[in-house]
Amino acid sequence: MGKVDLLQINPMTFTEFLMANGNENLIQYLSGIDTLAPIPDAFFNPLYEKLKMYYVTGGMPEPVAIWTEDRDVEAMQTALSNIIGAYERDFAKHPEVKEFPKISMIWKSIPSQLARENKKFIYKVVKEGARAREYEDALQWLVDANLVSKIYRSSAPRIPISAYDDLSAFKIYLVDVGLLRRLAQLAPTAFGEGNRLFTEFKGALSENYVLQTLKNQFEVTPRYWSQGNPPYEVDFLIQRENDIFPVEVKSEFNTESRSLKKFKERFPNETKLRIRFSLDNLKLDDDVLNIPLFMADYTDKLIGMGLGK
Repeated sequence: MGKVDLLQINPMTFTEFLMANGNENLIQYLSGIDTLAPIPDAFFNPLYEKLKMYYVTGGMPEPVAIWTEDRDVEAMQTALSNIIGAYERDFAKHPEVKEFPKISMIWKSIPSQLARENKKFIYKVVKEGARAREYEDALQWLVDANLVSKIYRSSAPRIPISAYDDLSAFKIYLVDVGLLRRLAQLAPTAFGEGNRLFTEFKGALSENYVLQTLKNQFEVTPRYWSQGNPPYEVDFLIQRENDIFPVEVKSEFNTESRSLKKFKERFPNETKLRIRFSLDNLKLDDDVLNIPLFMADYTDKLIGMGLGK
C-alpha cells in the first residue's frame, strides 16, 4: 500500500457504518430530529450499542465489511492488524531512511500518549531523552500521510483561530478509532463489558471518535484549550462560521464540566454555547448542549438548533 493509497482511504463515519450495517431506520430517525429533546429508549439503546461496535471495528472499509457481512470478530481483528502492518511497512518509504525508526516509534507511542490524563504530546514518551527537533520531521510525515491529526493548544477563542496557536503544545490522534483500539491492544470483548469501551485509557477512544467526526463537519481543524494549576482543559475548540465553541468529551455518566465552566468564566463574551458529548441524552441545559456520542455526526446541525438558527 503506497502513500497515495493511504491518503485516499477515509474511514467511514458512524452514520456510514450504520448504513453498511443495514440500520437505515436509525439513520432516518436521527436525520429527522428537529428539536433538542431526549431520544426515546427504543432508539437510544440500539444506537448506544452500535456505537460500541463502531469503536471496535472503526471505519476502515475492510474491517467494517467483514463485521457487517460475516460477524467474524477474529477476521475483523486480522483485517485491522493487516492495515496497521501495511502502514508500518509504508514508513520505510520515507525519503530519508534514518527517519523510519522515528516514525515507527511515534506511531507506537500514540496509545501511551492518549492514556495519560493530560494528553499533550510528550516527546520523551516516544523515547527517553527525545527532543522535538529530532522527531518533528517524522511526526510531520505521519500528519502529511493523513495517519494522525495534530491538534494545537489555543490561547483564546478568537478569529482567526490559527493566530492563537501555541505551536509548542499539541495532541495527536489516530486517523481511525478502530485502528487506535487495535494498536492499543484493547480486546473486542470489551464490547460486552458495559461502558468499558468508552472509559478505557482515559476515554481516548471517545475523544478520537469525536475528533474524526468534527473534522468531517467543520472546515477549520479543531484546537484545544488548557489553563492553570490545577489544570483546566477543554478537549476541543471548533470554529463554526465566525464563532468558536468549546467542546468537552465525557466517557462516563458523570458529566460535571469543570473546564467548560472555567472556560465561560474566562471568555464570557465569546461563549455563545458550550458543547458536551457524553452518554447522557440529548438536551440543552441553559447554554450547555449535551450531545449523545452516537449523534456526533450531527454536531453542526445541533449547534444551529441550540443557537436558535
